[in-house]
Amino acid sequence: MKHLAQMQGVLCAGMCLEWSEVMAVFTCFYPDIYLDSVYEIDFEELYRKGFRGVIFDIDNTLVPHGAPADGRSIALFKELQKIGFESVLLSNNKEPRVKSFNDKVHSRYLYKAGKPAKKGYLAAMELMGTRTDTTLFVGDQLFTDVWGAKRAGILTYLVKPIHPKEEIQIVLKRRLERIILFFYKRSLSRQGGKDGDRR
Repeated sequence: MKHLAQMQGVLCAGMCLEWSEVMAVFTCFYPDIYLDSVYEIDFEELYRKGFRGVIFDIDNTLVPHGAPADGRSIALFKELQKIGFESVLLSNNKEPRVKSFNDKVHSRYLYKAGKPAKKGYLAAMELMGTRTDTTLFVGDQLFTDVWGAKRAGILTYLVKPIHPKEEIQIVLKRRLERIILFFYKRSLSRQGGKDGDRR
């Protein structure tokens, strides 16, 4: 709930600013790329472009909230390892949840990561031996996942949540996210882009 209060404070503060300043506030939450699913990312192409590490959120990014690793997520991590990627699961959840998922996908993990604080993202890069310019992050929430990754200076992929069933604090944040995404999509249309484009 602390992060929700922080986001509400940012948005309320924006109401006291000029319109251009409001948009500048909103853009700090804009993802670099917005896709329907993590499973449509072309990781082979990203590897060819020089990326070497991927940081993942778990719940509603890789599987529905609270669900165990499934065949699709296990296959994804096998493919990443085959390509040559390092990976880390970065979650605000407690260790039993994160470890049980990781036991199936055989990555590395950081639990109770404190997203959107930068420290978790920096720790993940240290585990992988990657830099900001060779790392990307994939998550389903703007105010924790994307904002934190942008603060850390890495490429951000926002994906749509896999399942609508979520904890109440996340449901409340989704309402605020819709405001940000409205302006994000409008900014893309003005630039002649679309969801899935790099800003």
